[in-house]
Amino acid sequence: MKPISQVIIAVAVAAGVTLGTASIATAQGKPAAPPAARVRQMGHPSNPSNTAAKAPKTESFPRGVATKLGSTPDAMESAYMTAKQANPKLTRGQFIAANMVANNLGSKNPAITTPALLSGLQSGKSIGQTLQSLGVSSKEAHDAQRQADRDAREAAAAGPPNNQ
Repeated sequence: MKPISQVIIAVAVAAGVTLGTASIATAQGKPAAPPAARVRQMGHPSNPSNTAAKAPKTESFPRGVATKLGSTPDAMESAYMTAKQANPKLTRGQFIAANMVANNLGSKNPAITTPALLSGLQSGKSIGQTLQSLGVSSKEAHDAQRQADRDAREAAAAGPPNNQ
C-alpha cells in the first residue's frame, strides 16, 4: 500500500471515531461541547430613554384611600414614613390595612387605633392577632381585614388620579 493511502485511511478512521464518540455522547444527553455564551447588547449609557427607565419611581398613596381615611396623600405618605422608621419591615399594604381597620372598627371599640395596630405589627404580630389581643373575636378580626381590603380597593379605584 502506498504511504498516501495509509494517511487517508488513518484520517478517515480518526474522523469516524470522533464522529462516533460525539454521536454516542449526544445520545446519552451529554453535550459534545459547552454551549456558546450569549452576548446581550446593552444600549448606550448616554441614551436618555435608558437613563429615564432606571430612575426610581416614587409611589404615592391613592387619593381615594386618603380621602376615605379623612386625610391627604401627602399626609398619608408622611405618616407612613414615620411608622416605617419605627418598623422597617412595615409595608404600604400593612399601613393602609391598619388605617382602614382602625377607621372601620374604632367607633365600636376605642382600643382599636392605628397606633395600636402598628404597634402590634412592630412586635411581630399580624393585624388579625393584634385585633384579637385588643378584644376582637377571630371571626370579627377576619371579617374586619376582608372589609378593610375591599374598602381600600374600592377607594383606590374610585379616587381620581393623584397629580402631585
